[in-house]
Amino acid sequence: MSIRYKVVEIGMVTDAEVEKTLNHWSAEGWTFDTMQFAMRDSSKRPSMAFVTFTRNEED
Repeated sequence: MSIRYKVVEIGMVTDAEVEKTLNHWSAEGWTFDTMQFAMRDSSKRPSMAFVTFTRNEED
């Protein structure tokens, strides 16, 4: 058995989009792993987010 990764880019970082992404991929059998935000110097709000999911798969 091996671990498979999925990375999802969120271009418009809002609470609704993050929630939508987490719920969608969790329902597809993926497990949330990490979330990384890309920031702009001119704003306190993230310009994009990368959400990583994992799941176990047979080799």
